[in-house]
Amino acid sequence: MKRRIPALLLALLVTQLGALVNPAYACGCGAMVPDGQSRIGVDRETSVVRWDGRTEQIVMRFTVRGDAQRAAWIMPVPGRATVELGDGDMFGELRDLTRPESKARYYFWPRDRDWPFSSGRGDLAGAAPPGAGDAAVGVVGREQLGDFDVARLTATDPNALKTWLETNGFKLPDRLAAEVQPYVDQHWEYVAVRLAPRQQGKALRGELDPLKIRFDSDRLVYPMRLSRMAKTPQSLGLYVLADHRMEPASPIGGSRPKVTFAGSVHPTDGPIAELAGGKPVFLTAIDQEFPEPGRIDADHELRATAKDTPYRRAVYHNELLTVGPGIPAWLLTVSAVLVALAGSCYALVRRRRRLREDQAA
Repeated sequence: MKRRIPALLLALLVTQLGALVNPAYACGCGAMVPDGQSRIGVDRETSVVRWDGRTEQIVMRFTVRGDAQRAAWIMPVPGRATVELGDGDMFGELRDLTRPESKARYYFWPRDRDWPFSSGRGDLAGAAPPGAGDAAVGVVGREQLGDFDVARLTATDPNALKTWLETNGFKLPDRLAAEVQPYVDQHWEYVAVRLAPRQQGKALRGELDPLKIRFDSDRLVYPMRLSRMAKTPQSLGLYVLADHRMEPASPIGGSRPKVTFAGSVHPTDGPIAELAGGKPVFLTAIDQEFPEPGRIDADHELRATAKDTPYRRAVYHNELLTVGPGIPAWLLTVSAVLVALAGSCYALVRRRRRLREDQAA
């Protein structure tokens, strides 16, 4: 996800309609505001962003917990968007592409699990995710995508937007109008989503089906500002597919973003290849924690780094240093020393014996 692509989505309020009459809701990336009937929380949001300099595509998936059977959220986007279901296999493919490299760290002297103490295996060492509207709210489109009821909206008044959402079944926090105002001022649009599993009585838990949002953009911005309403710590996993290595311009109130992978990839088939248009792209994987979501003060602005320096994490496992067909180096060294000592002792004994013989003669 590279470069800066106008804003995208996510900053979201996760809203939970735990019951049909008095729904509970959660807002922002996982903050819970329960009503005593049901709960939902987003532990982690993982998004894949593809930007080619003109168009931005975002595939996002949430990992949730709680007992709510219904949920809703709203995502600000910088332009007219299309929405469809994403391919969940994409995230497994990305995990494989960015998997840490396994490296050996050798040691010389035997340890507890090595011969002659035990069986001879090195131990592991760790390394260093349609309703009627208001004049100020326009309904661009509405569609049913699997378990998702998706409404694409425009709004010139944040209070009118909040009213429309509540009228159409989205129970949202009172703070919504104030938090959405910056997006209204920038003439952004909104993707409102309601999720209710088709299987009656099924609670929303684990990894939800991903959604794919596409819109035109000449810069990369990942909206996070609405996440400031969350009440619990948040975790963000971001995969960026672009022409260059990307980085957030600032931590926006969270911990320092960590790059877990950076490198050029060229998948020939599968969902990543489809998202990349069959072209080589530079993949940057970024993880970030938000221990205090209330400190989030902006959206993520992503920019290209000065150099496309590749990076891959390494997980080290300790191995006993061996030579040839698995012979421990320490054993050869000790054996050589013992042989040398034995040879020296033998030579010394021979020399002394010759001296005595010479003296006796």
